[in-house]
Amino acid sequence: MGGRGRCRRDTDRRADLAGHDIIVIGASAGGVEAVSAVARALPADLPAAVFVVVHFPPYARSVLPQILERAGTLPAVHAEDGETIRHGRIYVAPPGRHMLIEDSMVRLIRGPRENGAIPAVDPLFRSAARWHRDRVVGVVLTGNLDDGTAGLIAIKHRGGVAVVQDPAQALYDGMPRSAVENAPVDHVVPVEEIGELLLRLAATPPDGNDPSRDDSMDERIEIESDILAMRPAGMEEEHPGHVSAFTCPECHGALWEIQEGELVRYRCRVGHGYTMEAMLAEQGRDVEAALWTAFRALRERAALCRRLGERMGDRGQHAMAARQHEEAAEAERRAAVLRQVLMRGPADEQMASD
Repeated sequence: MGGRGRCRRDTDRRADLAGHDIIVIGASAGGVEAVSAVARALPADLPAAVFVVVHFPPYARSVLPQILERAGTLPAVHAEDGETIRHGRIYVAPPGRHMLIEDSMVRLIRGPRENGAIPAVDPLFRSAARWHRDRVVGVVLTGNLDDGTAGLIAIKHRGGVAVVQDPAQALYDGMPRSAVENAPVDHVVPVEEIGELLLRLAATPPDGNDPSRDDSMDERIEIESDILAMRPAGMEEEHPGHVSAFTCPECHGALWEIQEGELVRYRCRVGHGYTMEAMLAEQGRDVEAALWTAFRALRERAALCRRLGERMGDRGQHAMAARQHEEAAEAERRAAVLRQVLMRGPADEQMASD
């Protein structure tokens, strides 16, 4: 992957305060309530900056900062591109933008979707790990599928702390369950206890123990951050992983397969990223869309054949009219089969994205 070696230099810039002062939180379905519960326990003088990603549709209106301000004492704002990071503040990713951290600055990127979402959790976690290393605390809360797991792996690789809401207590257990099963998690606690835990971690210096180094992992974190930010340097690099047999559900380009422990994920040349679960969900939507297209085409064919048959019958072309009516009946039979499939719903309905 080119041996660029810039990632370690990027993250060697240390802040004056010694605690875990970069707290990144990710959630999806049920996330507003869960993040509010965390914010409720954080004091106004928290010696850390808090960054929050909750999945919202790109064109939705988010009032999450107002909700978090009412829940606790920390000021909460939608992040602005280029603003300087300040302690004692909650930065919320606005709809339609990935929120990244670059040294002491917040970046907002309208980049490729990751795990079907923008904003997504993994890009925030990965960028925090890249720039702030063992000062980072990553928190995964309630949500479907598994966004946040790969980001937690990156945080742990760089020496940070991984906190996960107890899956048994989460409203939707997909994201926390995936994190517990695939990442080296430090704390699994009920959501009501996470705020107090974060306060303790913010006041506790990192232990300074350098985790086992894996230069290829360092480069992968850097390259994937650059790809998502659509920097030419990142997109021109050799992609991490190896070319798979699959294509991107969004742009239909080749996908590279990346394995991190038991977690397998994919990224295309232009930056769309998926875990295996997210890939299945996206493919499920594609299959359902194809079924609806086929259903519509068969209904239209049946209607057109009937109309043509009627016109031929009016002209006395009875044999040709009969064939058209047979074609219409066959199209209706096929449409009826698809109708039953569509009424039952997609096979992977339980994995549907939120």
